[in-house]
Amino acid sequence: MDTKSIETFLSTTAIDIGIKILAAIAFWVIGRWLIGLVVSLMQRAMNRNHVDPTLTKYLGSIVAVMLNIALVLGILGYFGIQTTSFAALIAGAGVAIGAAWSGMLGNFAAGAFMLVLRPFKVGDFVSAGGVVGTVKELGLFATTIVTPDNVVTLVGNGKVFGDAIQNYSANPARRVERTAQLAGGVDALDALARFKAAVAAIPNVVQNPAPEVNVLDFNLVGPVISVRPYCHTDHYWQVYFDTNEAILRVAKEAGWPAPTPAQITKFVQMPQV
Repeated sequence: MDTKSIETFLSTTAIDIGIKILAAIAFWVIGRWLIGLVVSLMQRAMNRNHVDPTLTKYLGSIVAVMLNIALVLGILGYFGIQTTSFAALIAGAGVAIGAAWSGMLGNFAAGAFMLVLRPFKVGDFVSAGGVVGTVKELGLFATTIVTPDNVVTLVGNGKVFGDAIQNYSANPARRVERTAQLAGGVDALDALARFKAAVAAIPNVVQNPAPEVNVLDFNLVGPVISVRPYCHTDHYWQVYFDTNEAILRVAKEAGWPAPTPAQITKFVQMPQV
């Protein structure tokens, strides 16, 4: 290649390639700035409408990824590269990844539905996916729950959304279930009055709904009394244990006998032969 050919190449092709490279860099920088601006404006609008922060971040990430892919394809098209093959490659890769990560994508889709439907929120005490505890985080793929024994447990959103969900924090009050076994000689009506007074004095027991104290059943030992106070879920265990103590205290103060099964022994004299 002689000097004249080199000069011709530099004055035409190389300059054209350089301009295209500079233009591509400018497109990338400006495009990234516009993508950031669009995502920021979208998230601000969602925040003004009090949309869940996790959902806002989730949608912002999806929009950012889609716009970045469109930007790359646009830059490649500017260089004259056929982008249809890249689009087909991306679609094929998406199908392959979807088949390999079907479980993860199922968790991802379930997480999106949960963020929209909101069966519970962070801080709620729930039973979800076979785990009972306080919701610590709503992730895109898994929900983090802290169990009552302070164990952090991650449950896949697909399992959470596909199973029964019990939200103990949805209502302002939750019922505590306790029973008291009485001896057969104890006056059940007097016991009801004593238990009602004792339960009403327990801290954090709400009066609406009022505590329920009733004769639940009868057995060979004596009557069974149901003691059911209501409280906020944050105070559940405190009221639970205080109710047990109240039952013991009432029985001791009243001097009731210990409930023991009644036993009748009958001697039958066999006739002499």
